[in-house]
Amino acid sequence: MSNSSWHNRLKELGVIAIIPAYNNDKTLATVIEGVSEYCQDIIVVNDGSTDETANILSKFQDIQIITHPKNKGKGRALKNGLLVAQEQGFRYAITIDSDGQHYPSDIPIFIEEIEKQPDSLLVGARNLTADNMPTKNTFANKFSNFWFRVETGKKLVDTQSGYRLYPLLKIGKMKGYTTKYEFELEIIVFSSWKGIPVKNIPVRVYYPPEGERVSHFHPFRDFFRISVVNTTLVLIAFFGAYPKRFFKALTWTNIKKFIHNHIVHSPDSNIRITLSVMLGIFMGIVPVWGYQMLLALLLAQLLKLNKVIALVASNISIPPMIPFILYGSYVTGCLTLGRSVNLVLSDISLENIANVLTQYFVGSFIFAAICSITIGLITFGLLSIFRKRPQSLAS
Repeated sequence: MSNSSWHNRLKELGVIAIIPAYNNDKTLATVIEGVSEYCQDIIVVNDGSTDETANILSKFQDIQIITHPKNKGKGRALKNGLLVAQEQGFRYAITIDSDGQHYPSDIPIFIEEIEKQPDSLLVGARNLTADNMPTKNTFANKFSNFWFRVETGKKLVDTQSGYRLYPLLKIGKMKGYTTKYEFELEIIVFSSWKGIPVKNIPVRVYYPPEGERVSHFHPFRDFFRISVVNTTLVLIAFFGAYPKRFFKALTWTNIKKFIHNHIVHSPDSNIRITLSVMLGIFMGIVPVWGYQMLLALLLAQLLKLNKVIALVASNISIPPMIPFILYGSYVTGCLTLGRSVNLVLSDISLENIANVLTQYFVGSFIFAAICSITIGLITFGLLSIFRKRPQSLAS
């Protein structure tokens, strides 16, 4: 297909290309020229470059340039470029790094995929075994992939690639709390929570030899920031996104479907179903904030229990129940340690805080066990009455 044909095709789809640039003067011109073969609408964000970037950009007359007087970080550069694209009415934005590691000739792959699945967010999946792939990149990507799955329940093989296609209309207003590399993780997590399909598509990658490589990734500093962001996103996921999804799916039709598939017609015995419920209840109450569902899932797998039932039961820690769980754990701790139930919120001394936390932590495990056993007995009783099945564990 000729350049003009690609230009028309991307124009009809409402696609613009965004290139964040910071001190990549050796590769920037080549990247712009490569992208322009497919896309006429291009935004380059000069993020405070101190090399020849400004001079190189002055030679390109048909592109839009956003200039940051000082370096603000890749996340801020991307966000500003995306916001401008949204304001100008574009439907999609392809982002490609200026360091030359991506091939502009892979743009057709994004276009063909988005025509099949409109308004998806596409992330280019690199070959992580490619020649010269830095070891730190491989580890960081696997680390990021793991947490993306924890935060969204969805699996990607590459969450750190900067070669992407964003559905601008679906993403809507981007608050964006981060300004560096972690913005690229943040935006796909929030997009997934909004119900936007996020998927990988295979792209090629080129990593120059060590001596020629230009990287602005600082392993310790950036890895620390990404870890902080992931911790925050996990907490939001388990106290916000997952409960919201749970309530949204909590329709009478879905409840009947769940009971029909996972209880009435489950191959598991009544005992196994009961133990799965008990595990979920216990993990939903103990103080493993943000990790209740993940640990319930892992333990159900390890103990060969029903993972779906354990996962559903762990949602006992949904926001409306949290005050009751916290107070119940605190009271149980007081009774266990022989202390009076005297929660004085006005006293914020270190001694009082230490006492309250001690009583809460001790009580939470006992309270979780009591609730787990109580609900387990009720569950087993109901199953025995309404679901007559063999009591031996299913194979």
